[in-house]
Amino acid sequence: MKWQYGWVIVAAGALMSCVGIGALFSLAVFLQPIAAATGWSRAGISSAMTLDFLTMGVAAFGWGMVSDRYGTRIVVLCGSVLLGLGLVLASRASSLIEFQLAYGVVLGIAAGSLFAPMIALTTAWFDSHRSLAVSLVSAGMGVAPMTISPFASWLVSTTDWRTAQLIIGIAAWALLLPATLLVRQPLAVVTAQDMPIAGPGTGPSPRDALRSPQFIVLAATFFACCATHSGPIFHTVSYAITCGLPPLAAVTIYSVEGLAGLGGRLLFGLLGDRFGAKPALVGGLLVGRSRRAPICSPAISPTSMRWRSCSAWPMAA
Repeated sequence: MKWQYGWVIVAAGALMSCVGIGALFSLAVFLQPIAAATGWSRAGISSAMTLDFLTMGVAAFGWGMVSDRYGTRIVVLCGSVLLGLGLVLASRASSLIEFQLAYGVVLGIAAGSLFAPMIALTTAWFDSHRSLAVSLVSAGMGVAPMTISPFASWLVSTTDWRTAQLIIGIAAWALLLPATLLVRQPLAVVTAQDMPIAGPGTGPSPRDALRSPQFIVLAATFFACCATHSGPIFHTVSYAITCGLPPLAAVTIYSVEGLAGLGGRLLFGLLGDRFGAKPALVGGLLVGRSRRAPICSPAISPTSMRWRSCSAWPMAA
């Protein structure tokens, strides 16, 4: 029974990661419309995404402690409320600083509650097929560019950016709040307030864990991976529009990136179950560093696109 309900947890986690990460990265679709409508600089608007990542990383530690003490459901419930609230507030922002605070801080705090706590909960539900289950939860991030981003692009093409962002915020509430009701702790897991005081030798303290080589290596790897691919991914849509593609067509490029990432997550999840997490991680990093994609500078004419000045650029997986 535990194993069966674990897949419900996986489905809820995949939905949450899809909506949460999709809401963050929908800013790539909104970048040009917001700049054109408000006169705010693209650098200033883009900085909201930087704030998102920084806030999300810091907030995840706090959400993790709350999850350990009170359970994951209350964490994802609060995060879901904040996610929709951040989008609604951002859609009403009258200045760039208001937009940066709403989209870059509130959304970042919200996103930090939806990914790491659900990953931790998923691992607690599974004794076997654990890598596949975790990969399926993170697969929501790959589905986001194929769902949330095209939806945002369609909204922007039919209405103004403020209304489009407001609709996405309300839709996030409609999808996430019911999903939080499915979140449960496995029977073998108790919250920190119900646990007896740990004695000597029962396990590493949080401070020891944070200082361990394993944590440092994994944290540095994750940071390096995200730092190298987030910028190009975020600016893909704007770059394609600059090259002359219509917005909906530009979003399909972003969607293909998400599809490729989805396949990789499923593949490495299966490999992790078969060979172990460490070999799968090292293999994925080696594949990522060996891949090179061309980036070209286009010369645009009204009726055609001619590519020139192509150079190779190493891309992270």
